[in-house]
Amino acid sequence: MAAPRSVNLPPDYDPEKDEGEFMNPIMKEYFRQQLISWREELLKESESTIQETLQGTELQKPDMADRASAETDHALELRTRDRERKLIAKINSTIRKIDEDEYGYCEETGEPIGIARLKARPIATLSLEAQERHERMEKTQREA
Repeated sequence: MAAPRSVNLPPDYDPEKDEGEFMNPIMKEYFRQQLISWREELLKESESTIQETLQGTELQKPDMADRASAETDHALELRTRDRERKLIAKINSTIRKIDEDEYGYCEETGEPIGIARLKARPIATLSLEAQERHERMEKTQREA
């Protein structure tokens, strides 16, 4: 595992304008902070949903339409929470990749993933080209 970091990230830092080495310490710290912030936001939303929606939802309503609507809303919230739980696991895995100096490289080709793609989707594991190839293969297999 990498040594403890002591990288100060400039407040106006933009990795797309960084002309240094790909995934230099400042760039890695930028993405680490983005991922940590995203994870905290998801956890905060999840916590408030659990307290406000799921615990406060009464599924035993006397009216059948109200009950069906409440059950549908409850099921939708549970599916959303499950997707967010999986996303948090991906974020944690990505932070580990940063710590192990494996972040930012395509798992299929080993080539650097574009900075613009990583800014848009910091948990990306494939380059844009590899992702498009992967999606075409999936589509072909579904149609077969």
